[in-house]
Amino acid sequence: MASTIDPGADPITLEVVRNKLDGIANEMQSTLVRSSFSPIVKEGLDASASLFTLEGETLAQATAIPIHLATLIPVVRTVIGKFPPGTMREGDIYIMNDPYHGGTHLPDIALVMPIFSRGRPIAFSAAMTHHQDVGGMSPGSVPPNATEIYQEGIRIPPLKYRDGDEVNQTLVDLMALNVRVPETFMGDLNAQVAACSIGARRVGELAERYGSNHLPAIAEELLRRSERLARRAVERMPDGRYHYVDWLDNDGVALDEPVRIEVTAIIDGDRVLVDFEGTSPQVRGPFNCVPSGAYAGAYFAVLAMTDSSIPINGGCFRPIELRLPEGSIVNPREPAPVNSRTSTIKRIAGAIIGALREARPADAPADAAAALHVLAFGGAREDGSPYVVGELIASGSGASQGKDGVDVIETDGSNCMNLPVEALEMDVPIRMRRSELRANSGGPGEFRGGLGISREYEVLAGEVVFTHRGERHRRPAQGAAGGHPGACAHSVIRRANGEEEVIPSKTLVRLQPGDRVEINTAGGGGYGEPAARTTDRLAADLAGGKISESAWTRAAAAGGD
Repeated sequence: MASTIDPGADPITLEVVRNKLDGIANEMQSTLVRSSFSPIVKEGLDASASLFTLEGETLAQATAIPIHLATLIPVVRTVIGKFPPGTMREGDIYIMNDPYHGGTHLPDIALVMPIFSRGRPIAFSAAMTHHQDVGGMSPGSVPPNATEIYQEGIRIPPLKYRDGDEVNQTLVDLMALNVRVPETFMGDLNAQVAACSIGARRVGELAERYGSNHLPAIAEELLRRSERLARRAVERMPDGRYHYVDWLDNDGVALDEPVRIEVTAIIDGDRVLVDFEGTSPQVRGPFNCVPSGAYAGAYFAVLAMTDSSIPINGGCFRPIELRLPEGSIVNPREPAPVNSRTSTIKRIAGAIIGALREARPADAPADAAAALHVLAFGGAREDGSPYVVGELIASGSGASQGKDGVDVIETDGSNCMNLPVEALEMDVPIRMRRSELRANSGGPGEFRGGLGISREYEVLAGEVVFTHRGERHRRPAQGAAGGHPGACAHSVIRRANGEEEVIPSKTLVRLQPGDRVEINTAGGGGYGEPAARTTDRLAADLAGGKISESAWTRAAAAGGD
């Protein structure tokens, strides 16, 4: 029998249901990762799952990728706008990836499934996966030199993928024909179906226990509670206007022209307005970011700087507003390319944290390198079968008051992993010659910035189309409170004939057997004056190989006590 407990008067029920919903979202995530075919999901964890209210607000989300989790919000609302819940039936699934219809970039394909209880829709389950290839001008579908979205892959407007139990085979055939590895593509898509189905089943069971009328009321109360907590957290910050500027190396096309990210965070009572006036106009290359991505970066940054312990749902986001100038890099006009928007989102998040550092200097870290190096290798195995494999390589985080930065970690809205060496070498004819922490890359300070990583790849067989999308090659992560910047990134191609080519942050080139690529990611900024770093900490860095003998000598001369 369904419960008749008044959810508004029963905080225990509210907390039990909240944790159950979080558990369902994480079960969806586990299903998504374990069922996927591509290494970028199985090993890199580049996929996310959430539950939504019938109005399209986040109800619960998995421990996954903040960028995905936030950009699913406009996806679900777009689906609701085109397919009203009253027209849906059990088993329906909707699909889309088009950034100009609410998506984020073309490799991130979303599935949305209505959840029914006693014959009527009560919620939605949704899953987003970064598909290893969706067509376009380069293997991996992240060409750093794209100049229009049509070069980036197949665009999918909001469509019905499954009508009841019947899959839209025409759509399946169309998509499979436009990607380089259709078996992997469909395997990952079916994993999304499985994740959404698990979510629908579990929420349906929850509705049976608590009542299909009561569960939406419980959901709304959970949203209101998180909103109240978020607004109180914002109110604890001093009112004012806080400003910060950071830069992307370039847009992938004009390689000598940096791209400006400027934010003014305005705290006014219990609300935050982030104004992007002064940010670069939209660029020719693919580092434009549609509004869903800008919101994702802002949600992450504001929650990180207020109270990250608040239960995350749509209520947390209600105090946050954005002003996005039309025609800018954060609100581009179609058909601007957008495949590299992750770099921009991470810089947006970092800039907002940098701005709010003025409001709460003791709580804010130095700048993170926040540079997710994206690599894509496309070629053929010895048996002639095509492959596309991607790598996501992290950098160092910024140090903070009392703590060194974290080495080689995703920050500022992403939460992915690099491929294990064994997974890469078993799947494709590429050898990992070296993978190690990059000594001396963390910014010096009383507390040292996190280190980047050095990795070296060697092509063993066949021609490879290689994509390199780097950041922080020209402008390092800045320190705070007297801390020094971290080291810049540096990448180089060493050809089999002995020639060397320095990669200017972004490139799309062909590699031959025997060619090697060396990647050195950036370090995070230091915190506090370097002379204040203790001898014990310096000795531990030296013993752990995090600094060299020469760096030790310089630090000792500067006066570490």
